[in-house]
Amino acid sequence: MIWDILIPLLILGILGIVFGLLLGYASKKFAVPQDPLFPKLRDALPGANCGACGYAGCDAYAKAVAAGEAPVGKCPVGGANAAEAMGEIMGVTAETEDRMVAYIRCSGNQEVAGDRYRYHGVQSCNEAAMIPGGGAKLCAYGCLGLGSCAAACSFDAIHIVNGIAKVDEKSCKACGSCIKACPKHLILLIPAALSVRPSCSNPERGKDVKEVCQVGCIGCGLCMRACEAGAIKMENGLPQIDASLCTGCHACAEKCPVKIIHLAE
Repeated sequence: MIWDILIPLLILGILGIVFGLLLGYASKKFAVPQDPLFPKLRDALPGANCGACGYAGCDAYAKAVAAGEAPVGKCPVGGANAAEAMGEIMGVTAETEDRMVAYIRCSGNQEVAGDRYRYHGVQSCNEAAMIPGGGAKLCAYGCLGLGSCAAACSFDAIHIVNGIAKVDEKSCKACGSCIKACPKHLILLIPAALSVRPSCSNPERGKDVKEVCQVGCIGCGLCMRACEAGAIKMENGLPQIDASLCTGCHACAEKCPVKIIHLAE
């Protein structure tokens, strides 16, 4: 009677040992050689796996660098420290890009921008934007202030203040998660050194803008004409600043009649 129990157990045990040995052999026989630089490069990265470097995650970027397919210094989260560490591992000089930060192109807070109705639905910009009209806000292009961007930020760099999203530039790592999360496409990555930031996304002009937001850009073009460096162009009724040409003179902000061009804090 007892053998009826022991024999199946012994068979299972022997099979387990045999299969274990086979798997161990197969893992060594078919193992893919790993570049010895990869683990060192991976350890130099912060592990955010945000994809801001242009790769699927830190592992993919480290493998690309180890293979010579990508330069060091592409990780905005790790910044100069990660770039320097990777440069030492690869024996190259790290060339970091200018630090970038997220910026929200909307100034329509609760005091200056009206609502069509009071919204009581799911507290998500993506859900609210699916409602006819693009949400409760009168300005169909404005920030809905429900925090989808803040929820997507792993670095606590975005908060909802007075009904619109604000970026804490000191905490921002330019990972781009907030950009993907915003259904209104209000967020851009801009150089942190850029001292002037147009803060409106409404392409309409004049009276049409003022009816929905007291501080919306009216598309007058005075900022462009005031810029002696030629750093501003009007595109789709809105000022676009070429950071490579901007001298930081702030003439555009001074000339703007609705004060929609903000200065960096």
